[in-house]
Amino acid sequence: MREIPLSVPNLNIEIADHLRQCVETGWVSTGGGFIAAFEEKTAAYVGVPEAVACQSGTAGLHAALRILGVGPGDAVIVPTLTFIAAVNPVRYLGAEPIFMDCDGGLCLDPVKLERFCRDECRVEAGRLIDNATGNAVKAVIPVHVFGNLADMAAIMDTAARYGLKVLEDATEAMGSFYASGEYAGRHAGTIGDMGVFSFNANKIITTGGGGMIVAGSGSEGRACIGRARYLTATARDDALYFRHDEVGYNYRMLNLQAALGVSQIGELENFVAIKRRNYDLYAQYLQGIRGLSLFPFGEGLRPNRWFYSLLFEEEDRRDRIMRTLIAEGIQCRPVWKLVHTQKPYCASRAYDIEKAHYWERHILNVPCSTNLTEDDVRYVCERIAACG
Repeated sequence: MREIPLSVPNLNIEIADHLRQCVETGWVSTGGGFIAAFEEKTAAYVGVPEAVACQSGTAGLHAALRILGVGPGDAVIVPTLTFIAAVNPVRYLGAEPIFMDCDGGLCLDPVKLERFCRDECRVEAGRLIDNATGNAVKAVIPVHVFGNLADMAAIMDTAARYGLKVLEDATEAMGSFYASGEYAGRHAGTIGDMGVFSFNANKIITTGGGGMIVAGSGSEGRACIGRARYLTATARDDALYFRHDEVGYNYRMLNLQAALGVSQIGELENFVAIKRRNYDLYAQYLQGIRGLSLFPFGEGLRPNRWFYSLLFEEEDRRDRIMRTLIAEGIQCRPVWKLVHTQKPYCASRAYDIEKAHYWERHILNVPCSTNLTEDDVRYVCERIAACG
């Protein structure tokens, strides 16, 4: 049986040389030159002064929320259509999520965000208060879903009007940037107060695991980055005498992981080009198959096209084709189960969730690795067509 995975790493032999250096020098843990090199290369690529490598995207979100002042009893606005790891850090800090619907591009709906702040909240002493719970709404986490980009212009405008901190979850969007508009040339993760990337094994570039924290170029951004470097290294104030004046986190990236990252980031633009080529091939080979379409990316963007999504008119047909493809060795999956319907969050505040329910029932993600060949894409589409 021919097997085609959903999304796997694309590694080159240069990585072996870097890993050999780690082993030969003994720098295999949380110190070593590859960490600083990877931070510098990432910062240069996305156009920020500094970046802080960390253990995972989730760890980065956790640390960033704390740096932005989120704590017990606060509320954070999050999308319901996302991987649950984007939401869990809110609870790590004793805060509560407020779930928001998504727009036509699968990202957080900026119109409903503004309406929620205007109609469901009040401003007291410079703080936005949720009328239903009395919680102070401190921040919003837009997620750039599948490498598509949220409407950051509208989100930033609402955040400024209501005093919200903005933490961009760019864990799926390394390599995506705005090609036109107010933020033309700006990368995902670099527009809000802070941003976080992920290098999990299924991402467009990988360190096996790992993440990266970034912030703006002003004094506030520099302060955030300094705090991120401090907190993710166990809040160590005196390395010699092991003095820690705050509770920190052991969230540092390994030098072994960073060695992978240094090689991978040099391939990123090539990977984006491959993603676009294969996306266009899917569009070509899916033409004429009734009742489905390839989900588009937004206008005015240069997306990384991390994941390819098929949109089915009929939910039952999607599920039937999904089961058939999996049985034939073609890995595919529906979009995530909406977070506000998950057991840990089913009692949380959810505001006017509508489109997300439709996307949950009608989207199927299909193989999208950067080592996918044209023959692979053709085969997947032929098997979809054969399902009827």
